[in-house]
Amino acid sequence: MRVFISGASSGLGQALARYYDAQGAQLGLFARSGDKLQALSASLSRPATCYAGDVRHGADLHAAAADFIRQGPVDIVIANAGISVGILNGIPEDAQVFREIIETNVLGMGATFEPFIPAMQQRGSGTLVGISSVAGVRGLPGSSAYSASKAAVTVFLESLRIDLYGTGVKVVTIAPGFVATPMTQHNPYPMPFLMKPQVFAQRAGKAIARGSRYTVIPWQMGVVARLLRLIPNALYDRIMSRAGRKPRRQ
Repeated sequence: MRVFISGASSGLGQALARYYDAQGAQLGLFARSGDKLQALSASLSRPATCYAGDVRHGADLHAAAADFIRQGPVDIVIANAGISVGILNGIPEDAQVFREIIETNVLGMGATFEPFIPAMQQRGSGTLVGISSVAGVRGLPGSSAYSASKAAVTVFLESLRIDLYGTGVKVVTIAPGFVATPMTQHNPYPMPFLMKPQVFAQRAGKAIARGSRYTVIPWQMGVVARLLRLIPNALYDRIMSRAGRKPRRQ
């Protein structure tokens, strides 16, 4: 099994890399920090192929994909790279942060998949995995960019799944709740059902193996998400306006 993971240097990406390493997979790891990737590779049971690059730069992904594909067929591509930070619209310096979040979380996901799809279609097999979030179900305080990006990711993956229907290429959407990673450690509000990264990776790996179209992890957050959709807008606005906000980048 050969697996390519973006955003692999920390958090969910690192946990997924360790999970698939334990499954005996040959890994291609992509992230902005080459040093962190090399350190991760050195800690695995077998060396990974590491690619330093930015998912906002299509050339970086094309070069990495071409090299990894040359080494053999790619079974799973996990588009995990993402930014989770609060913004406040109306503050000029946050406009660039908004753009960075959308470019990384949404455009970067499409760019991650794009160079792998032709070979998978030609072979008639392969799995594309996108990491979305429960935060994309409804808008959250201070998270206008992040929630918007994850809502877009969920719909993008659904459309991609339809476009690839019948080709043998599967599209899997994983929507995490709260996972104890550097992304969540500064959140100033309660995080129900907070999971350890390795537990998330195990459950995600099983969902990917099943070819599950859409999976919320943990399942309890899936129940919460369905309940959130039922709350009338006026009541939702009043409740969430009093909730803690995702911190801005300092």
